Amino acid sequence: MHDHDGVVDADVQLIELFRRIAHRDSVAVFQLLDAEPHLLSAASKQSEELLEAIPHQVYVGDTALHVAAAAFWPALASHLLEGGALVSAANRRGAQPLHYAVDGIPGSPSWNPGAQFEVIEKLLSFDADPNSQDKNGTTPLHRAVRNRCSAAVARLLEAGADPDVRNCRGSTVFQLAQWTTGRGGSGLPAAQQEQEKILKLLR
Repeated sequence: MHDHDGVVDADVQLIELFRRIAHRDSVAVFQLLDAEPHLLSAASKQSEELLEAIPHQVYVGDTALHVAAAAFWPALASHLLEGGALVSAANRRGAQPLHYAVDGIPGSPSWNPGAQFEVIEKLLSFDADPNSQDKNGTTPLHRAVRNRCSAAVARLLEAGADPDVRNCRGSTVFQLAQWTTGRGGSGLPAAQQEQEKILKLLR
């Protein structure tokens, strides 16, 4: 069964929560979580959509913690984790919340490296695995490098992320740091400055 937005009935409240998180609607987010505590750890069963405000693509298996991580929202990430959200929850692509916490486009309107760092710190304090690989063999470190997020790279390395792990294409993070990534915004001056910092960290 679907509603008019194509959201599966079982996912209606959860997708509404995801949309509110993306828009930083604090009042609505915490009201929803108080009224429906199961949403603290619920995963999308069949619904997928693009949350343009972050931006973040929701996949089956995503939880509120995935979206809070992608939105760089440390207070919400803490609330979810303390309420029982699984730090190692994986979506259908094998991505855990830490994979999304390291996304970002330096120089873009939504870019907030301080908040991003706080979310990463919170996930690691709940034993997020810095070497977890998604179904493409991609680790959070691969993503942080590809997204040109130097503070995230530094924190992951400090937490024990292995820079020698190869993804399914055989790429190491050092190779990704050198190559043009094809990621939107990677040509911005801010991203190029981040790239130089990352190369120094990896050397």
